[in-house]
Amino acid sequence: MSKKVSLLIVGAGGYGNTYLRGLLSNLESEKFTIKGVVDPNPATCRFLEDLKKLQVPFYKSMEEFYAVDTADLAIISSPIHFHAPQSCFALEHGSNVLCEKPICATIQDALKMAEVRDRSGKFLAIGYQWSFADAMLELKQDILSGKLGRPKCLKTLVLWPRDKRYYNRNAWAGKIKDEKGNWILDSVANNATAHYLHNMFFVLGDKPDTSAYPVSVKAELYKANNIENFDTCAIKAYTEDGVEILFYASHAVRDLKGPVFNYEFEKGVVTFSEDSSEDKNIYAKFYDGTQKVYGSPNANDLKKLWVCIDTVYSAEDKITCKAETAIPQLVCINGSQESMPEIKKFPQDLIRIDPQREVTWVEGLFEILDSCYEKATLPSEEGVSWAECGDEINLRNYKFFKGNLNL
Repeated sequence: MSKKVSLLIVGAGGYGNTYLRGLLSNLESEKFTIKGVVDPNPATCRFLEDLKKLQVPFYKSMEEFYAVDTADLAIISSPIHFHAPQSCFALEHGSNVLCEKPICATIQDALKMAEVRDRSGKFLAIGYQWSFADAMLELKQDILSGKLGRPKCLKTLVLWPRDKRYYNRNAWAGKIKDEKGNWILDSVANNATAHYLHNMFFVLGDKPDTSAYPVSVKAELYKANNIENFDTCAIKAYTEDGVEILFYASHAVRDLKGPVFNYEFEKGVVTFSEDSSEDKNIYAKFYDGTQKVYGSPNANDLKKLWVCIDTVYSAEDKITCKAETAIPQLVCINGSQESMPEIKKFPQDLIRIDPQREVTWVEGLFEILDSCYEKATLPSEEGVSWAECGDEINLRNYKFFKGNLNL
């Protein structure tokens, strides 16, 4: 491709600002040009003045843009419930798509996105940045080659406090559905920490661009904040090969920890910690006494963007996170919501509010989840007084999220 790759930015606030920062810092590149920005509220864009100086037009809708122009690549950073319709619309109008994580709200929408992609002949990439990271891809190659042996148990812990402003920043934060009845399923595990749940399935995929698929899941879903969906979870899933996947995450904590992970294999253990007291590299410690350092998975968070631009430019498929790659995380989330359709409220006498930070947190929760992570157990298995486990959900041939959630 000799001409520049034309880009459409859909959603200029939130994570869209991250993409724009990267693009505007690389304007000297001969590979791309920004054709337009779609955002009904452009005031949320931190680079509004920069874009105006470049005479980049703003549009209120994708329909408005495609009525007058086209783009080689649409970069979609809109709310979760817009991912499916907007990705499909862009594909149907001749654009390749880089859609932010998670892929969408429900498995049925994800399958439709893949179907529209196949019909269009374009690509659909999902923006899980760790799936594009050199360190993670090198680890995955070692897993594929058998260097680490058979996978046994993968577990991840992410304890990230979120304040009142986080849940009030838009109309959909913490929501199960929007006002029109469309599924959103925004939660701690399907937004801020979705990367780390996805990554456990990703590294177990049988090819560089595939993920292992969960065949069963049971979940414990809780909330302390005044929201519809959960702000805390403990999830146990199994893959087709019997590998145990454990995921612990909460926004209802006072202190920060993670992400940290521990991936146990037959021949060694792979660990990572983003805590400030430790370096931020991925390590493999083999049982024969040897060690390997893979580097940081956060070394280039925007590699996903440059890979997508390069794929359009060169017509050589370099994308390592596609719709099918991202679907296992979504199926795990949909199954978790069906496992526990009624989100359990933490006991009121344990809920605390930090008045200065406006953070709602639960007494003892940090320590309980940290301990469960170390032991590879669920809170209900540890006899925690408030803990309750949902039903085990069979995810084989899972094609439709029914919902039936108690709002």
